Amino acid sequence: MSQQLTQKMTNYRWVICAMLFLATTVNYMDRQVLSLTWKDFIAIDFHWTDADYGKITAIFSIFYAIISLFAGKFIDWMGTKKGYIWAIVIWSLGACLHAGCGIVTMSLTDISDIETLRTVKAGTDLALTISTISVWLFLACRIVLATGEAGNFPAAIKVTAEYFPKKDRALATSVFNAGASVGALAAPLTIPVLAKAMGWEMAFIIIGGIGFIWAILWAVLYNKPNESTHVNQAELAYIQQDNNAPAEEAAAAPAREQANDSLQIPFLKCFTYRQTWAFIVGKLLTDGVWWFFLFWAPAYFSELGYKSSDPMGQALIFVLYLIVTVVSIGGGYLPKYFVEKKNMEPYSGRMLAMLIFAFFPIFAMFAQPLAGTSVWWPCIIIGLAGAGHQSWSANLYSTIGDMFPKSAIASITGIGTMFGGLCSFAINWGSGLLFTHAEAQSEAFQFFGVTGKPAGYMIVFCYCAVAYLIAWALMKMLVPKYKPITK
Repeated sequence: MSQQLTQKMTNYRWVICAMLFLATTVNYMDRQVLSLTWKDFIAIDFHWTDADYGKITAIFSIFYAIISLFAGKFIDWMGTKKGYIWAIVIWSLGACLHAGCGIVTMSLTDISDIETLRTVKAGTDLALTISTISVWLFLACRIVLATGEAGNFPAAIKVTAEYFPKKDRALATSVFNAGASVGALAAPLTIPVLAKAMGWEMAFIIIGGIGFIWAILWAVLYNKPNESTHVNQAELAYIQQDNNAPAEEAAAAPAREQANDSLQIPFLKCFTYRQTWAFIVGKLLTDGVWWFFLFWAPAYFSELGYKSSDPMGQALIFVLYLIVTVVSIGGGYLPKYFVEKKNMEPYSGRMLAMLIFAFFPIFAMFAQPLAGTSVWWPCIIIGLAGAGHQSWSANLYSTIGDMFPKSAIASITGIGTMFGGLCSFAINWGSGLLFTHAEAQSEAFQFFGVTGKPAGYMIVFCYCAVAYLIAWALMKMLVPKYKPITK
């Protein structure tokens, strides 16, 4: 014991957290390749409309949702080391496969080269055939991508619960979850440049190939804390402090409130707990907001006259996600402050932090009205709304570790992610149809004094503004106070 107290603690848990951060960064860069190339590169080749793109992102979302339901259980069964490797290898393969869609489309339509493909007259039967075939090919690739990507968050949340005590999990989650915004931050600086210099196909191959390198590193670096040669006894004791509470604390807390990490919960039984449904509600109402920003922000700025292939368009996306990255990392620290400085129990501190972050997206309803003043207004506003989401998401994920045993964390994460994917499916498909309809109606389509396609964006922004406060209120109704699962 004396050796444990005097031994300098290693910090290998943060190396593992850095690996989770890198995986999430790659995850989101792979998603962003399409959103940053479709409007200014791919649509030109294949004659896509907003509805076509909306369909692709929506189908991706629904498959991501369906696979997520099983991905968590797969990670719990396979284990975080092997399960994570399977996930990233599959999604990296799916990302690279996108590059072949053009070749297959030309082969099926008997078109010999890309220039001939681009010069096909819009509105003709051949143009419709090209768009239809290419959309289905991209859908097939997105399904492979979704199958692998569905495993990222269940695995990452499970690893966080393995390597961090409860009080640090929101901070660790916010750090690795920042990979989502860093990936989106790096994407506009790299992907359009690659697409412009080497073709959009190479953008998919190069970005997708990074995942294979990560898989090799993970196989070398990861083991559970008690099995890792890089974790000493002092760090292991810190990691496992929730299991080794002082005797007086254990005596003061009712036994029924102590989550049993060895407890095995049958999959269907997960749906009988209010805690599961609180997490589901938090994901169902809010995940689509983030995915809307992720998939549609480049197209939105392009509509305002700033293409993702131009320096100004790239600067807008970069600044947007820079705001998300900087602000959201602080979001993981806030509940830690409430717990350590204000002596709140973790769940109460997390819910208070989530309420604060739920107010950030309210500014989204002002993005469209202020766009006419300066394009930087919607950039900053969407950035703040996105930061609110990422901070919300980091704490929402951490509520699982607060109340469920480690053996069920990936399963619960997958269940919630499935419902989040359903929200994304609805928003992305609906947005594509809405924008195409609004553009066709032109001045006849109005909402809150805005007309045409901008009115369509205004409708979606208004939903984004209120989704989090509604979700928080419903979560609080379902689980008013900390109540861990013990049976």
